[in-house]
Amino acid sequence: MSRKKIALVAGTRPEVIKLAPVFFALRESATLEPVLLSSGQHRQMIDQAFAVFGLKPDLDLNLMQPGQTLPDLTARVVTNVAAALRELQPAAILAQGDTTTVLGAALAAFYERVPLGHVEAGLRTYDFEAPWPEEMNRRLADPIARWCFAPTAWSAANLRAEHIPEERIHVTGNTVVDALLWVREKLRRSPQAPAETAARCGIPAEFARRYLENDHSRFVLITGHRRESFGRGFENICQAVAELAQRYPDLGLLYPVHLNPNVQEPVRRLLGANPRVALIPPVDYEDFIRLMDRCHFVLSDSGGVQEEAPSLGKPVLVMRETTERPEGVEAGTCRLVGTDPARIVGEAAVLLENSAEFALRSRLQNPYGDGTASLRIRNILEKFLV
Repeated sequence: MSRKKIALVAGTRPEVIKLAPVFFALRESATLEPVLLSSGQHRQMIDQAFAVFGLKPDLDLNLMQPGQTLPDLTARVVTNVAAALRELQPAAILAQGDTTTVLGAALAAFYERVPLGHVEAGLRTYDFEAPWPEEMNRRLADPIARWCFAPTAWSAANLRAEHIPEERIHVTGNTVVDALLWVREKLRRSPQAPAETAARCGIPAEFARRYLENDHSRFVLITGHRRESFGRGFENICQAVAELAQRYPDLGLLYPVHLNPNVQEPVRRLLGANPRVALIPPVDYEDFIRLMDRCHFVLSDSGGVQEEAPSLGKPVLVMRETTERPEGVEAGTCRLVGTDPARIVGEAAVLLENSAEFALRSRLQNPYGDGTASLRIRNILEKFLV
């Protein structure tokens, strides 16, 4: 019996990370065959992510263009994914998350009458400005989806409240936990000296000696990229980082800076001359896991980090006013701090000065899954398609 094709489309690094374990699970199926599509929405970062998992797309649409706008990119995704679906004739298509690639793929699937599975369905802030435009993207994709793979009971409840039919809703856990555990096991099989990691990531040698090679030192890992923080928000974040450097002379601050010029400009301008802050280029997923596993806690606006860090015992201070991932806040693994410098510094002080509170929050169970979400997704697809 021939295996039915399942197209998986990814355009950004987080999408590759969260779809890679689904691809691996489908590859082991006797009845389904995964076909990997790349929209190339974020060219450099998506190529890094594919390499981490030893994957290469079967079809690379290569849609990224310099200075691309959201309307132009959306149109190219819809047109090119639709053409790919006509060529491949898959039994279903899977998209993950809330990017322009997801919205475009959902519309293409609808127009081509190919059933859509939305991985990480049901996340909501109910504020179209935060995150923008991601909140709109996912709210448009879910009604189109034949299978809404909700990571938690909370996200499933959101779908029910929006009148998504019950038979389309499946609580699976989040595949990012599957990916994290897969990569962590890979890293444990091939341990690496901190100096080697530092050299590859562009981390200054003195910072590496002091913080990566010394088990008794502490550093904070920082990431930030949200559009709603462009401008004053990122200036506030940089002010908070500078205040932490001044307040805690023994603390390291490591910041892989997103490539977006709206992030690069304020970060380089306000922190570039600070000897206590190490600004480095974006790192690949393996190295990010290495750094996250070694850091004291994470200061981030990333959705993926909110889901990943608890599995490594790392508290997260979320630099957003609201989050579509309230499970981490409710569980205590994450805490919303916005972009106000006083709030950021105050909450960081708790984790740096209160050892009992830090120990408590670092031992909390990850609310986003147990590492078997991808198998659940495969089993659901086999049930409905075979």
